[in-house]
Amino acid sequence: MAPKRIVVLISGSGSNLQAILDQTLDGSINGQIAAVICNRPDAFGLTRAQRAGVEACLLDHKAFESRETFDQAMIELIDSYSPDLVVLAGFMRILTPEFVRHYQGRLFNIHPSLLPKYKGLHTHQRALEAGDNEHGCTVHFVTEELDGGPLVVQARTDISAEDTADSLQQRVHALEHLIYPLAVEWFCADRLKLTAEGVLLDGESVGAQGYPFTAP
Repeated sequence: MAPKRIVVLISGSGSNLQAILDQTLDGSINGQIAAVICNRPDAFGLTRAQRAGVEACLLDHKAFESRETFDQAMIELIDSYSPDLVVLAGFMRILTPEFVRHYQGRLFNIHPSLLPKYKGLHTHQRALEAGDNEHGCTVHFVTEELDGGPLVVQARTDISAEDTADSLQQRVHALEHLIYPLAVEWFCADRLKLTAEGVLLDGESVGAQGYPFTAP
């Protein structure tokens, strides 16, 4: 089976990009990152891509008059790499419905909460303030609803009385670096699909909460 082509969109340091990149390079993922596209010129993720010999593209949203014109330019740039999968890895832009529909079924995001809890920002602090006893992260297919697409896989961590937003963030980041490459691996192996019946892994439904990941 030919390796899948992946385009990764970033806005920051690119730690999830690095986790996925490492597994494409060691053969764990049957895919290759064809390009990394970033909307911020100071993002360290661009450097990560360049160091790995991956094409790094800057598309600064500030140079466009509207969200729609920026997203259209992104579509044209992404499509020039003929991707099988588009991965949002810390891409801090709300996408237009037209963009999302264009990549339906092949657009991933990772969110630092146990969706559907805590869509949006400040998820770690919100979990603490709610008195939750667990927290985590979720990979999901992207739809027009912000952080609301069908879930693929979730990883959980217990919250202790000593936890702060920073300590939770660190643990959740570590889990992100495990489950995001895993979801990409499944997709690139043709094991994972978004269908009218929901998300299927090896032909079986992962359920409304996604596949429950257990850290090794």
